[in-house]
Amino acid sequence: NGKVEYALEGSVFIGGAVGQWLRDELKLISSAAESEVVASQVPDSGGVCLVPAFVGLGAPYWDMEARGVITGLTRGSGRAHIVRAALESISFQSTEVLESMRNDVNHSIPSLKVDGGASKNNLLMQHQSDALGIPVIRGQVIETTALGAAYLAGLAVGIWNSTDDLRSTWKLDREFAPQWNDSKRGEALLLWKTAVKRAIS
Repeated sequence: NGKVEYALEGSVFIGGAVGQWLRDELKLISSAAESEVVASQVPDSGGVCLVPAFVGLGAPYWDMEARGVITGLTRGSGRAHIVRAALESISFQSTEVLESMRNDVNHSIPSLKVDGGASKNNLLMQHQSDALGIPVIRGQVIETTALGAAYLAGLAVGIWNSTDDLRSTWKLDREFAPQWNDSKRGEALLLWKTAVKRAIS
């Protein structure tokens, strides 16, 4: 009906796969679910920052030559700090993608709906909310890529009449509210961006 809708996409090359790296290569965890348990053993990453540029960095850097780094290690850094820094790398990368989108469209983003296996990690979702400074909302169905394909097929054959019908099927599981103030958020993002500079230099 003459209506055009656009979608913005930002590619992060290594997100949830950083958990597989912790499990398979470093042997720091035995499962993705254990990452939350281990990371929760410390209140923060202790200044440790992990940039998982194993195959370069995607949006917003688009640097195929970037390589992974771990910064901020001290004698007191341990397994839990590294695991926590790995989880935080997922939310920091997503934060930078959303910052780019905000700038591209000159529009605020009031909240972020999340899906996928990593969204089951409550510590990660809280960190994502803190880093963005907006609520992070998780639905009861987290495998929404497959669900979206089913929705499109259902719209095509008339099971649902419109996207408004689809909205009524969505159910909330949990909402994570930001707990950081602007100063703490700024410090955390500066630490991340400083580590990224080392990865791309």
